[in-house]
Amino acid sequence: MKRQLTSVPRLIGIARVLLRYRLDDLVEAVHLFRPLKWVRPLFGRPHADVRALSRGARLRMALAELGPIFVKFGQILSTRRDLLPQDIADELTLLQDQVPPFPGAQARAAVETALGATIAELYAHFDETPLASASIAQVHAAQLKDGREVVVKVLRPGVGRRIAADMALLHDFASLAERFHPNADKIRPREVVAEIETTLRNELDLQREGANACLLRRNFRDSPDLYVPEVYWSHSRETVLTLERVRGIPADDIAALDAAGIDRVKVAQKGVQLFYTQVFRDNFFHADAHAGNIWVDPTRPAEPRFIAIDFGIMGSLPEADQYWLAENFIALFNQDYRRIAQLHVQAGWMPATTRLDELEAATRAVCEPYFTRPLSEISLAEVLVKLFQTARRYELTIQPQLILLQKTLLNIEGIGRQLDPKIDIWAVAKPVLERLWRDRHGPAALWKALRRRVPEWLAAAPDMPQLLHDYLQKASSGGIQMRVHSEDLRNLHADASASRAQIVPLALGATLILSAVLLYALDGAAPRFGGVPWTAWFTAIAGTLCFWAANRRS
Repeated sequence: MKRQLTSVPRLIGIARVLLRYRLDDLVEAVHLFRPLKWVRPLFGRPHADVRALSRGARLRMALAELGPIFVKFGQILSTRRDLLPQDIADELTLLQDQVPPFPGAQARAAVETALGATIAELYAHFDETPLASASIAQVHAAQLKDGREVVVKVLRPGVGRRIAADMALLHDFASLAERFHPNADKIRPREVVAEIETTLRNELDLQREGANACLLRRNFRDSPDLYVPEVYWSHSRETVLTLERVRGIPADDIAALDAAGIDRVKVAQKGVQLFYTQVFRDNFFHADAHAGNIWVDPTRPAEPRFIAIDFGIMGSLPEADQYWLAENFIALFNQDYRRIAQLHVQAGWMPATTRLDELEAATRAVCEPYFTRPLSEISLAEVLVKLFQTARRYELTIQPQLILLQKTLLNIEGIGRQLDPKIDIWAVAKPVLERLWRDRHGPAALWKALRRRVPEWLAAAPDMPQLLHDYLQKASSGGIQMRVHSEDLRNLHADASASRAQIVPLALGATLILSAVLLYALDGAAPRFGGVPWTAWFTAIAGTLCFWAANRRS
């Protein structure tokens, strides 16, 4: 497969940085860089202090010098401890996305261009000296005409072009990895790079970040645990975002928290609880939750709460992944290793040919040594990393959509340990997750889902009898054919038997659901609950159970 290099000078520059930091092994491993070893002397000799550093530190410094895309790449790689040696992963977690600021006059001009008015017309005051500067944008303090204090986030000039050029190179590297790496089908480098590209593209749209902040603020309105600043849409566009100015203490500034009298034990527990609430209640979580973006409100020492800032990277999961993840967590909390093995196969994360007894035994071998310790000494993140490393031997397929979640989990647990070294992550997390999952799948949630689907069923009701009749007629006459490609006859026979076993509960379930819809529409005199007749409610539940039974037989 031919590849087109986007920028040869940039590629040479990358090789030059890698060689200067004595990352010779990496240069040798990348096919594109191998010819450069003959001109290595032209790149200069590394400093003595560089040669004395560990390989992880040298890689971290090289990525920081290469720019924002490689910093982001290193930050995400740091979460993949199932792929990296521990010393390198530990160093990459120290990567900070901080660069020198660009001139305040440029920021002022960018704001005026984006908002179509002068700074004097927009703000009572605008400080050209930035409060913070990163690779994507920088932040300036300001004051609205009505006196409210705000911060103005402005995209860095030309950042879009720089990101596009570097992402093209990362795509080239992913193509090479997919071609030459022996485990490329499991690492899925193209999908990992695509995930990074999506994240960066989202960060370039400050209007999207503002929308993220609004949703998170709505999810935690009046919450005693988390405060999210208000977005001022009249002063925001795709390249400019104006937010309420908030003040707090970074979550890792232990000395400042103690000086303010903050109850760090409560803060640590709330941090863990907030993570599970965002993921499993709202399916919308802050995915850049390092201490620089998570502050603690100093005005509430006895009942502390977090303050969230920087909403450029938010995460959510497909409903199926959310289900499998929650079930895996619960099984892990309950030390149900057989269930963990089954879930990994059922989710499609491992081949269906995986022997469950072997995977169960491997999972037990990883987890049991941890459960001999006091729960307060167990790291959930560490256990998960070891499980991923073990699962790779059984052809675990990497799930790129879970990268942000893994990164956030590591960040949250790290902050919790800093705030309270004795925190029992398991004891705090387990009841929260079980309660949230019970609320999501309990009778009340089922009833709510049924009510939401009733209008859809009513619209489809006239066609259901004919569709059911046609299906049963084809099934009884052999008109439903199965296309077979390469499955063996035994699996074919099992699938056919399962299909026949499903017909009866499916037919009964469809009939009951149709009856429930008709009762809802026609039985006006029956006693009602929540606006729906009791008879319709029970009939719908019975139909749902039939569908569940059919699914269990599949």
